[in-house]
Amino acid sequence: MVVKPTKAQKKIAYDAKLCQLLEDYTQILIVAADNVGSNQLQSIRKGLRGDSIVLMGKNTMMKRTVRMHSEKTGNQTFLSLIPLLVGNVGLIFTKGDLKEVSEEVAKYKVGAPARVGLVAPIDVVVPPGNTGLDPSQTSFFQVLNIPTKINKGTVEIITPVELIKKGDKVGSSEAALLSKLGIRPFSYGLVVLSVYDNGSVFSPEVLDLTEDDLVEKFAAGVSTLTSFALSISYPALSATPHMFVNAYKNVLSAEKTKEYLKDPSKFAVAAVAAPAGSGAAAVAAPAKEEEKKEEPAEESDDDMGFSLFD
Repeated sequence: MVVKPTKAQKKIAYDAKLCQLLEDYTQILIVAADNVGSNQLQSIRKGLRGDSIVLMGKNTMMKRTVRMHSEKTGNQTFLSLIPLLVGNVGLIFTKGDLKEVSEEVAKYKVGAPARVGLVAPIDVVVPPGNTGLDPSQTSFFQVLNIPTKINKGTVEIITPVELIKKGDKVGSSEAALLSKLGIRPFSYGLVVLSVYDNGSVFSPEVLDLTEDDLVEKFAAGVSTLTSFALSISYPALSATPHMFVNAYKNVLSAEKTKEYLKDPSKFAVAAVAAPAGSGAAAVAAPAKEEEKKEEPAEESDDDMGFSLFD
């Protein structure tokens, strides 16, 4: 006769197993296991077999083991796991690619009926069409204000109806109607909540980032850093080339100013060479007008009664 282990023995074995996994693996997926059955969990374990191990357990036990193992080994990075152990969660220890393991976990979803009192994870819409129900079942549709008609001795839904909204609890009438229609609106499986990688914890959305996304984000960060460094005149590496160019422009501007101060005649030359409509052209214009005004004065000398033949 096989003797079943006691609760104390089970706790000791669980602690030893979790501690060994923490030693052997540096990558952990923290997953939500709401509404996941034992058969479904067994299928997930088989699908991940090879480089990943799924471990479920009570949060209090997992937190206690993680804390004690951290104190024993002096590795404080394990403590970042404790705030993540909230709700019905489990741990997937893996040595494989995190993105591939996450995608593999997402494959094992099973359809589930809408049970009374369950919080809907998605909107539930009943499509139009023939339900196959006899006219005596119209009371269900009337209670839920679903427009119907009798077609060839069966109830037919006229328009699509949003029966349950995401976040609402499933009522008895909604559950009964969906059951009669054979609709299993929900699907459940392990959902990755957080990722632990060598002491770092991040959101699973990070796993979906591509190289192009990373390059784009890096370029945007460098641009922001450069603009900020230029605004406060801080010699950051990305801002240094711009600072050199701006400084060189300032030097050139100062040299031209010195030349003009040494030789003011260059102002006049610059004014004549300036294009029409500019400020320099406006300065040169009065000089030309003065020259034109002097010409009539020379002509008046010839008109004072003298002639070349006198």
